[in-house]
Amino acid sequence: MPPLLEYVESLLTGTGHDLDLRTFKLVDQLSGRMLGVRADITPQVARIDAHLLNRSGVTRLCYAGSVLHTLPSGMNRTREPLQAGAEIYGHRGIESDVEIQRLMMKVLDLVRIRDVYLDIGHVAVFRSLVNRAKLGPGLEAELFHAMQAKDAPELRSLTRKLDRGTRAGFSVLPELYGGAEVLALARRKLPDYPEIRLALRTLKALSEQLRDVARIRSFDLAELRGYHYHSGVVFAAYAEGWPNALALAAAMTRWEKHSAARARRRASAWICAKLVQVSGNGEKAGGILAPYALRDARLQRRVEALRARGEVVVVDLPGHAGSRAELGCDRKLVLRAGKWVIEKLKLAAKAAKHAKLIIK
Repeated sequence: MPPLLEYVESLLTGTGHDLDLRTFKLVDQLSGRMLGVRADITPQVARIDAHLLNRSGVTRLCYAGSVLHTLPSGMNRTREPLQAGAEIYGHRGIESDVEIQRLMMKVLDLVRIRDVYLDIGHVAVFRSLVNRAKLGPGLEAELFHAMQAKDAPELRSLTRKLDRGTRAGFSVLPELYGGAEVLALARRKLPDYPEIRLALRTLKALSEQLRDVARIRSFDLAELRGYHYHSGVVFAAYAEGWPNALALAAAMTRWEKHSAARARRRASAWICAKLVQVSGNGEKAGGILAPYALRDARLQRRVEALRARGEVVVVDLPGHAGSRAELGCDRKLVLRAGKWVIEKLKLAAKAAKHAKLIIK
C-alpha cells in the first residue's frame, strides 16, 4: 500500500517524461520541497521491490488504489481511476510474461468481460534502432513522437541523414501492424540486429503459448507505450463495446539506486487495470431487501450467510418505505413457515422504473 503523495524526486525515479506530465505537483508547506500525487502505482512498487524487500529471487506483488492524472488518458476516461495491478520481479524470461498474461485474462473473465482480444508490441525493436544509430536525446524524442503518430513523412525527414539500413528500419515500423504475418514481414524488412531477432522470437513464442487463453488480434511493432521505462513486450486487452484498453501489461528492466555504492537491476513483468472502466458492465443483479429486526438471530444469520456468498443485502430502516426503490433491490427476505426465504420484490410501476435505473 504505497503512499498517495510523495516527494517528486522519489515518485518519478526511473520513469519517463510522459509520467512527469501526468503528475499533479504541489509544494510541501513543511519542507518547501515539491510533492507529487501519484499518477501510476507501478514505479512505486518497483521501488518497494528494490529497496524495502531487497530480495535476490522472484518476488510477486499486487496492489490496488487510486491514482490521479492531470489529463484523462482516453475517451470517456476519468482523471481519478482506481488502478489494480500485479507484478513479478526478478525473473528475465518469457515464462513470467506468460504467467502475467494468463492472470490478466483470468481477471477479465472473473469480471465477466467477454470476447477479449490482445494487441501486442515490443519496444526493443524501436530502441535497438535508436541505440545502433547513436541518436541524441532530442532526435530520439522527435522520432518517438513521429512513431506514435505513425507520421511516415516526418519519419523520413528526421532520418534522412542516417545510414540506409537504420533509415529503412524506422520507415517500415509504422507499417508493421496486423496479424501473425507481420512477424515474418518484420524479419525480412528490419535490420538483422540480434536485439530485433530476439524481440520477434519472443513475440512469436508468446502468441503460441497464450493461444489457449487469448485471442491475439494484432502485432504492432510501432507501439511504444511506456517506452521510457519499458524494455520488452507491451500488451493491451480490448473487448467489443469498450472504447479504451481494459488492461495493460508489459515487461521491463529497471535500474534502481540500491545504495550509494551500486545500482540494482531487476527484470519485471506487470499487469494493471483501470477498474473504473469495467464497473457496471452488462446486466447486474439487484440487492436483497431485509427487514429491520435486530433481535431476530435467525434473520441475522441469514443475512450474514447471504453476504458471505457475495449477495448485497440492504436492511430496510424504519420510516423509509416510500423510497425503497432507491435502494436498488429486486428481491426481499420474507419469513415463511419459520424460515427466512428470498422472494421477488414487487414495486409500483414508477418505483420499478427508478429501481431499474439505479441497478444499471
